[in-house]
Amino acid sequence: MPPVPASREAPWLLIIDPQRIFAAPESDWASPFWEQSWPRIQQLAAQVGPERTLLSRWLPTADRSTAWGEYFRAWPFADVSAADPLYQLVDGAAALSAHPTVDEPTFGKWGPQLEGIVGPAPQLLVAGVSTDCCVLTTVLAAADAGAHLTVVTDACAASSPENGAAALHTMGLFPPQVELRTSADVLTRMTERSDDGDQ
Repeated sequence: MPPVPASREAPWLLIIDPQRIFAAPESDWASPFWEQSWPRIQQLAAQVGPERTLLSRWLPTADRSTAWGEYFRAWPFADVSAADPLYQLVDGAAALSAHPTVDEPTFGKWGPQLEGIVGPAPQLLVAGVSTDCCVLTTVLAAADAGAHLTVVTDACAASSPENGAAALHTMGLFPPQVELRTSADVLTRMTERSDDGDQ
């Protein structure tokens, strides 16, 4: 039997870096949009289910002899052990997925580890933080690799309104690999597909 085209497969939900360092108000890297994005992320995860929901984490384990050394010198508060509470998931996040977290020391999370779970050309719903850093870099790398991506715009948390708008504009330049949709639109379409499958 031939494989099912990725566009017809049930999607995976990738929640990028729902960690305290990007969410806690006292963190220097907290997104001002996290609180409004988080309930939408939870709704998406409830619809997709834990078996097809993945969480990633950015960890401070990059080689300091590279340009990452300069990066951490610029942000010394983040230059702590990967076991530091800063890098833990936000409350409630771990329960959304049945899988271990995809941990990477890079902004972009697309790579052999993630591809090994979802396959080389998956249908991915993308949410998380931040729109203008780890979401952007993950989406563009995955698009290059042949994935079909839906960026759930209001389930992504940016560092600022201007940076978020710029990142969404940039990702929107890459159809048909990348499309931009709101969480309401995504949930409606998923419900309609589920109803069609029940008939």
